Amino acid sequence: MGEVITLGLDIAKSVFQVHGVDHTGTVVMRRRIGRSKVLEFFAGLSPCLVGIEACPSAHYWSRELQALGHTVKLMPPSYVKAPISSGHRCGLFRSRRRNNRLA
Repeated sequence: MGEVITLGLDIAKSVFQVHGVDHTGTVVMRRRIGRSKVLEFFAGLSPCLVGIEACPSAHYWSRELQALGHTVKLMPPSYVKAPISSGHRCGLFRSRRRNNRLA
């Protein structure tokens, strides 16, 4: 498993989705994390780039993740893919990467 260098974080009310890739763009992480465990999860990672869809709570999470040493980029909702059939937005990271907004 490669080292995660970029993460896409889909924030929600109670369960967040995390999608991580290594330097080659290979998916190395897909996880569901409860709201209460998010900061604990990110504290255990080495600093990386995190993409989050901009919404009112995204600014709070951005400040918290930056305090842990991560670089956070907020993106407008128009750059994020619509929910896919599995019920969550794993496309969050892919759409951001495709638009060259995360690199």
